[in-house]
Amino acid sequence: MLQPDAILPQRAANSRNSPGNRVDPLADFSPAIVGSLGAMIGCASYFSAPVEPGWGLIALPVAVAGVLLATVRISPASRIGADRLAGLLAIFLVATALFGWHATRYTAAHHDREPFVTGDRAVELTGWLEAIDRSGGGRQRLLLRLVGGDDGARPQRVRVLGDPAGIRPGDAIRLRAVLAAPRPAAVPGGYDFAFHAAFADIVATGYGIAPAEAGPPVHEDRIARAVARLRADMSRHIRSRMQARPGALAAALLTGDRAHIDPGDVEALRRAGLGHVLAISGMHMALLAGGVFFAVRLGLAAVFPWARRHDAAVPAAWVALAFAAGYLVLSGGTIPTQRAFIMTVSVLGAVILGRRALSLHTLSLAVIAVLALQPQAVITPGFQMSFSAAAALITVARLWQDRSRRGSQAGALSQIRLFFGGLGTTSLVAGTATAGFAAFHFHRVASFGLAGNLLVMPIFSLLVMPAGVLGLVLIPVGLDGPAFAVMEWGLSIMLGLAHMVADWPGAQRYLPATPGLVLALFATGFVASLLVRGLWRWSGAAVMAAALGLWAVLPQPDIFISETGLILARDDATGWVVSDRRRSRFAARVFLEARGVADPAPAVWDANCDNHGCNARLQGVRVTRLSSLQDWPTDCARADLIVADLAVPPAIARQCQARIIDADELARTGGQSLHLRDGQLVAIQRARPLVGARPWHGR
Repeated sequence: MLQPDAILPQRAANSRNSPGNRVDPLADFSPAIVGSLGAMIGCASYFSAPVEPGWGLIALPVAVAGVLLATVRISPASRIGADRLAGLLAIFLVATALFGWHATRYTAAHHDREPFVTGDRAVELTGWLEAIDRSGGGRQRLLLRLVGGDDGARPQRVRVLGDPAGIRPGDAIRLRAVLAAPRPAAVPGGYDFAFHAAFADIVATGYGIAPAEAGPPVHEDRIARAVARLRADMSRHIRSRMQARPGALAAALLTGDRAHIDPGDVEALRRAGLGHVLAISGMHMALLAGGVFFAVRLGLAAVFPWARRHDAAVPAAWVALAFAAGYLVLSGGTIPTQRAFIMTVSVLGAVILGRRALSLHTLSLAVIAVLALQPQAVITPGFQMSFSAAAALITVARLWQDRSRRGSQAGALSQIRLFFGGLGTTSLVAGTATAGFAAFHFHRVASFGLAGNLLVMPIFSLLVMPAGVLGLVLIPVGLDGPAFAVMEWGLSIMLGLAHMVADWPGAQRYLPATPGLVLALFATGFVASLLVRGLWRWSGAAVMAAALGLWAVLPQPDIFISETGLILARDDATGWVVSDRRRSRFAARVFLEARGVADPAPAVWDANCDNHGCNARLQGVRVTRLSSLQDWPTDCARADLIVADLAVPPAIARQCQARIIDADELARTGGQSLHLRDGQLVAIQRARPLVGARPWHGR
């Protein structure tokens, strides 16, 4: 029986090829695709709004959709016309409103707790150890799930730097630690840990003042504790089968335990454009589920009497789905892994239901499912990169299949050439599709990412992951040694090639940050280039080019003031200068990385200092940093900008001609980026809004 997914491309092709007919540029915009676009816009609009949007985010799209439905007759049989366009627009608006409302409710549910306040003294934490990983500085970081809390709906987690002292994940733990609320973004537009922590139910962070010890028995979370123990035991077993470096990488790939990876290997993989192999995501899940699917299907096809009466693809899909679910649990069920699992369920579900497995329709259903479970994922790089790569690959795969039908290739040499051509095309398409999103979020680009993927991904796809999956299956019977030996050999080659590419001159290029509106414009062009047909498809490429051009010409900040009063300024002679190298070093490093500075080591500013503060001329602006108000009339008269380490009374501020940014304002807004023009302040960007704070900014 023909399916709608199979009919639409054929109709569009007939329409394109028939004389006298013109191409419908919106032929690929099915209700599911339009609904997924509306879901993304609704969630992104809520989370990107500078203030809480209120009911307007929901009421306005619904009202417009109602007007459309009331004034235009929708005819399902019509493929081209105002009625179909109005119907699709109404679906888009309703989906936007529905998911905007869903994002609002989901956020309120995760921000309804009272602040977890402990003061400056250490407190005793009791619960069980959920996971161990490493911080950027290489220290062990413990994720504790507390017990005995008064919130029975959701868990309460605390993340601390500390020594587990032999306590394994899943075991009861007691730890004394100094805690604080999760930190918001240090710089405007930077990574907001407080935002992501709330959705992960992390209520506090801090550091332990003594090694951990065994805690009182825990009777809650039996299944979760058993899974945590299983993951830890599997990780330890895998690492024991290999040398340290490949073993740590194998444990990360198979169980999600990244606590033992060498930091040098992580950096080499990123510089070579292979950082995606570290996150268990769509590629890993596809290799595992796809390998199991084809292996089971081949085995069932060999049973000729059964295969002649049944379709081997359906039971193979069920088995692959079971393996994918097990991999989801074993790998820790992180957000990227959940997203990959939903996409895998969509593909395998299409096989079970007899529909086309790889289509933009299937991808749209996966997008809707992900945002229904995690609406905040829409603004994360993992969501944007994984789905952009999948959409681009599906579109190119359709063109590839059309080309293969026109000229099928036979023979072993042709098949080998076809395989490596497909691998190269896949790397090129996925790398190109994700490059813009990756550059926006991480401010750096791997110059030789295509070369790194072409060298490494055949080994990863054909050797490392198949051997790893086989090893996992054979662990219960104790025959996993040979499989993990093959995996170790492949990982050693992978690491060697990654370090080689990473050491090439110019392997890493840094880019300045840009506002979110540029990314929105780029994403709009990207979607149009994939979905719009005919010559209109080039309009998407034009929009993407316009976004990149806008990125290149938008001015960058000239001065940055951290939450603690540190001043960073652009200096035409020496690059960037800083008021104090000991204060707010993390904020200074993050800000400079966002400006595309590869080696963030600014010089100390040339300032005149006394007991009351310092004065300097930066970008034509007279800047004073005050630590005392003893001589404030003089400071106000000789400065254009005053950064005060203390609260300035309003009476003094009203009499001062200079722009004052004091400790109270910085405590409310966090870091501030200042834009200057001809020695005048023209714009200020703040890490947190001055008024109308969002729920994740704290109460």
